[in-house]
Amino acid sequence: MDLGQFLAEESERLQAYGKDDEVLRLRQEARHHFEHALQICPDLEKAHEGLSYVLAHLGEEQSAEWHRRKAFQNRCIIPLPYYGSGAPVGVLKLGSPLGGNAKLDRFLDPRVFQTSIVLPEFYDSNKPLSPYQLVVNAIGDAEVSPAALAAAHSLLRLTTARVVNSPSAVLATSRSNNALRLRGLPGVVTPLAVTLPREQLSDSHASSTLTHFGFEFPLLLRAAGFHSGLHFQRVGNCEALSAILRDLPGDQMIVMQYLDARAADGKTRKYRAMMIDGHIFPLHLAISSHWKIHYFTAEMADNPAHRAEDAAFLSDMPGVLGPVAMNALRQIQSILGLDYCGIDFGLNARGEILLFEANATMVVNPPEKDERWHCRRSAYQTIRSAVQKMFLEKTSAHHSRRHLAIAM
Repeated sequence: MDLGQFLAEESERLQAYGKDDEVLRLRQEARHHFEHALQICPDLEKAHEGLSYVLAHLGEEQSAEWHRRKAFQNRCIIPLPYYGSGAPVGVLKLGSPLGGNAKLDRFLDPRVFQTSIVLPEFYDSNKPLSPYQLVVNAIGDAEVSPAALAAAHSLLRLTTARVVNSPSAVLATSRSNNALRLRGLPGVVTPLAVTLPREQLSDSHASSTLTHFGFEFPLLLRAAGFHSGLHFQRVGNCEALSAILRDLPGDQMIVMQYLDARAADGKTRKYRAMMIDGHIFPLHLAISSHWKIHYFTAEMADNPAHRAEDAAFLSDMPGVLGPVAMNALRQIQSILGLDYCGIDFGLNARGEILLFEANATMVVNPPEKDERWHCRRSAYQTIRSAVQKMFLEKTSAHHSRRHLAIAM
């Protein structure tokens, strides 16, 4: 089973690099090891848990749901160890077994916080909760986990602790809803986005369906519930639609307008900023010849000029983006109403924001130790400190003063 867990985690890491074939191979191997563990011990909850994740990624949702229930129906609260010497800050972290959770563990220092993970979908809301000083809602994907967010909203009636990322605010961050509520903001260009059943794009009326919703080719097609560029394709024309659709899993497809973010040099630039407790912090600028960009697969490692652009963005975000974009970011942050979230965007020739994505699932990864990424370390540490400071300030003033030096 441990080997299955390792393979599943490695597949998650490789997914960020766009290595889809290797990801699929590792998940199939992980499935074999989890199933073998369950042949030996049919009630092994961790094996059911691992298999539920793998099967969900492989598109076998009905089987995944069965294993998910076996894994968590008697294990909906998971306490994490505490390594501090003084009285801990009690934290209840809300998560969903479906995935799409914000990776906030690295900000919850176990020398300061005593964290318990609760899965709202499996928690009996008729039972009282133990007292906590802070609730951190890590359920970040409105498209993957709407039921978990609804259950989390009900669960919060059982506590008076302050909450990071209200479930109702997260629930409003689907791509289609963001496109609707952010459209028309000065300095913001939002893509048309709708979620459609696969059948509406598979039949002979697909072209007229897309035209009805206002789409033109090229457009973007994404299987609902996936991130890091997985199952996300650019469709150049109607003839290519059927073939691309066959390779995408799931019953629901997100159709998005393609926003051309290429600059004069033909390269696409994708900026990521984090919005933490009312403040906006630059995280990175990725530059690539391809329309689909992730920092790890962009043309950064071997291009000093691109890294210099990244460094300029990190050291002077307002100067690089300009007043139109900065004002747009502040308006977007106000409308999202989240304590922790991120936004991926480009810029057009008028200095306006081209909105790619804005939600609570954005990952803040520490840069590698290679000297090429030296300029990114300060930006990462600034964001890390801001998140930890927010957590502490939302608890009692006593604990904030007592633990601030440790966490920072």
